Amino acid sequence: MAVGTALVAFSLSAFAETKIGFVNSDRVMRDAGPAVKAQKKLEKEFEKRDRDLQEASKQLRTLQDTLERNGVTMAESDRRAKEREFNDLNREFQRKQREFREDLNQRRNEELASVLERANKAIKQIAESENYDIIFQEAVYANPRIDITDKVLKALADNGKAADGK
Repeated sequence: MAVGTALVAFSLSAFAETKIGFVNSDRVMRDAGPAVKAQKKLEKEFEKRDRDLQEASKQLRTLQDTLERNGVTMAESDRRAKEREFNDLNREFQRKQREFREDLNQRRNEELASVLERANKAIKQIAESENYDIIFQEAVYANPRIDITDKVLKALADNGKAADGK
């Protein structure tokens, strides 16, 4: 029985010496300097295409309003021509909108993968320099006492300044 008690005591003391940390990945991907920079880069990169889509959407609404308002008084051939024009524009708009979403998602995934890689490096550096045994990035609950998200955000900000030459 004494061996069992000693083993439990050893296990508890080993566990008590374990240093655990937690990083809120969602917060890092939302608030970290590189994540914010990536989001602004994406907005700028896709700004023109977004404006073009908004303009095409206005065109479609205008054409649809014209058809609804004047469709009954238009000559049959004119009405069919406008309907065909509307359908062609709508198909083109749907295609461009789908391509826009696909391209944006692909670029967002690329940018976020880069941010995630940098965040993981920062987490590893913190873990090694502060002797953490394990750091979790997902948890149902994490005591704020073990949350090192602010340290990671600061490390990413500091690394970003160093990379920018500041």
